[in-house]
Amino acid sequence: MKAMWSKVFTIFWKDTVAELRTREIITSVLVFAVLVLVIFSFAFDPEAGTMGLVGPGVLWVSFTFAGVLGLNRIFSVEMENSCLDGLKLCPVERNVIFWGKMVSSFTFMLAVEIIITPIFLVLFNLPLFMPRLFLIVVLATAGFASVGTLFSALSMNTKARDILLPILFLPIVVPVIIAGVEATALALDGKPWGDLSVWLQIIVASDIIYFVVATLVFDFVIEE
Repeated sequence: MKAMWSKVFTIFWKDTVAELRTREIITSVLVFAVLVLVIFSFAFDPEAGTMGLVGPGVLWVSFTFAGVLGLNRIFSVEMENSCLDGLKLCPVERNVIFWGKMVSSFTFMLAVEIIITPIFLVLFNLPLFMPRLFLIVVLATAGFASVGTLFSALSMNTKARDILLPILFLPIVVPVIIAGVEATALALDGKPWGDLSVWLQIIVASDIIYFVVATLVFDFVIEE
């Protein structure tokens, strides 16, 4: 088990170093997400009492579409110079490749969300310290990254992968997005933990299903 996670970390570190050199994924995703928030901040008046209705949706629209933009690049960069073939030739199980890529996706997405969430809270006149919102974001992003990594690998060999990925991915990840929106609405409204527990359980259950299924089928997906 320790050896497996060491190999997972090696793949994750490779992706991290490549991203630090180019800043291609995080920069583009961050700019897109901030633009979405700014546009919505002008569309809705925070003082008009609409935040409880539109705030959670605005935040998760930003997360979702920015996440899809980033997931498109997770495997497409490996197609350049046949880097994916090199990964396949490594003496590791295919599941290790999936977990390494999934951890990379999760880290990149979470890094962007850590930046844009305070921007959202400031733009919509909300308190900056909201640990429950952070927990919701982390749990939902884990499921988002796992199923997103799987479908990114599935669509990488198609010419229309930029279109195919959201078409395949978004219907599957809807339970996590809906639960994330509902839990976020309760957290922004200051509701107790008990009210959030049902939605958090849905997110955790969805995460577990996504992790298990994606791990089992990734070996078939990555084959030519």
